[in-house]
Amino acid sequence: MQLFKEYPLSESVLKAIDELGFINPTPIQEKVIPAILDTGQDIIGLAQTGTGKTAGFGLPIIEQLDLGKSGVQALMLCPTRELCMQITNDLINYSKYVRGIKITAIYGGANIVPQIKQLKGGVNIVIGTPGRTLDLIKRRVLNINKIKWLVLDEADEMLNMGFKEDLDSILDGTPDEKQTLLFSATMPDGVRRIAENYMNNPLEISAGKKNIGAVNVEHQYYVIRASDRYKALKRLADINPNIYGIVFCRTRRETQEVADKLMQDGYNADSLHGDLSQAQRDHVMQRFRSRHLQLLVATDVAARGLDVQDLSHIINYNLPDDLEVYIHRSGRTGRAGKHGISITISHSREGRRIRELEQLVGKRFKYMKIPEGREICEKRLYNLIDKVETVKVDESKIELFLPVIYKKLEWLDREELIKHFVSVEFNRFLEYYKNAPDLNVIPEKGGDRKKRDGGKIRFTNFYINLGSKSGMKASNLIGLINEAMRRRDIEIGKIDIQRNFSFFEIDKDYDQKLLTAFEGAVFENTPVTIQISSPEKKGRTTEREFTKRNASSDYHRKNKKKKKNPGKNKGYHRSR
Repeated sequence: MQLFKEYPLSESVLKAIDELGFINPTPIQEKVIPAILDTGQDIIGLAQTGTGKTAGFGLPIIEQLDLGKSGVQALMLCPTRELCMQITNDLINYSKYVRGIKITAIYGGANIVPQIKQLKGGVNIVIGTPGRTLDLIKRRVLNINKIKWLVLDEADEMLNMGFKEDLDSILDGTPDEKQTLLFSATMPDGVRRIAENYMNNPLEISAGKKNIGAVNVEHQYYVIRASDRYKALKRLADINPNIYGIVFCRTRRETQEVADKLMQDGYNADSLHGDLSQAQRDHVMQRFRSRHLQLLVATDVAARGLDVQDLSHIINYNLPDDLEVYIHRSGRTGRAGKHGISITISHSREGRRIRELEQLVGKRFKYMKIPEGREICEKRLYNLIDKVETVKVDESKIELFLPVIYKKLEWLDREELIKHFVSVEFNRFLEYYKNAPDLNVIPEKGGDRKKRDGGKIRFTNFYINLGSKSGMKASNLIGLINEAMRRRDIEIGKIDIQRNFSFFEIDKDYDQKLLTAFEGAVFENTPVTIQISSPEKKGRTTEREFTKRNASSDYHRKNKKKKKNPGKNKGYHRSR
């Protein structure tokens, strides 16, 4: 087995990583480190979150820096400020004994003045988020035309977050003679396009199969009615008294609502999303890392780059619109050879999406039933007894109080004392789950589109004034509909994305509610207009006729001329 000391790394670097406990490289490190040191070739690294990518590219770059030269030699881009700070701290730790090295982080949501001051003072390595990096380049504070290394970490997530134009602008300003290192858990078309446009004959390195989940993660799914989602979450938390995990929600609003409910119901939980200040985020993360919180309710964007070890569970309160995001979520547990569980709370008509996930992850998902009240009470009771049995008793701290306690309880015999003791903790669970209903719904097979009453779904066809030219994709449109309706259990039928507009179908029972929900909606700075394109009546307008009529309308021409703000890429469906 390869050892770090066998690589051509300096004594200063080896001393630092030895103190960090680095002995054997991870699979991605074992392949990437020698490739960066020996070949100088562009590299595409396919690896999941938590596989040691930072050391994989950080150690060889630190080793090859020319500290006698001024100016930025390495630029590392990543999707979020949390990941930016994590990479920066890791590199500082790796280079602890390297004299003269200067590393700085630049990211939004923080005062730009100190970052400008650090850059002007001379820096070797810059780690940044795309938006702030481009801002500092335009201010002529950050000069990247002489960099030797460009690292794109979690490239797929940067594209998912809408940084495509920023990345193009940054990459266009880098020199041709550099080594580009692109790391991604998945390889969607956008990431492949970056490789084709900005990389020279890249070497592709994989730490496993593409687009699969972590090996040590067990995937489970529960099927409930959408209205019972929060009740199901509570039961899953109650049946796992030692749970330590992240609950993923789709939007900022939902994240805060779920966290508030959990806290009101007495759970050790809090939220993490984009509406929090940096000080609030730091406070929440400090509590979560120290395990004062058992459950962190978060959006995908806010959770990117979180360096938290030993998570027992990942709970998908809702499935992401882009199913490949599930890989990032589930990869946060089951690390370092430990077992982890990824749970999906799905509603009764998401069977097709579960099967798609099974193909994407390369594993069978285990169908589970939401536990009933009696099962939960039994589990909590035995967990309480286990805690009492194994608790460490420090007599020196309690002996002062024991005489009074003995006096108060001397009237109880052994059996009565045990009953009183158990009831203190246990009564609230017995009361809460008294006559608790069964939340489980039998999952549909084969993706049958039938209502719960057995009838077939009738669809209404809609026109929307957004197409591929506006950045609209099927996954975006589904997210837009779900966000506007504030629910995910409405059946969506066929979707047809055209260049300047699109068509989609939804359950006819919700067509009027959809029209109301979209009033005032905006996508990518463009007002959204939807209309029913195939009314359920005789002599209805065909899609072709409707397309011609709307393609030439004044409204369509006016919106076609609208200029998008390239600095903003937040759509209505991306609200978190």
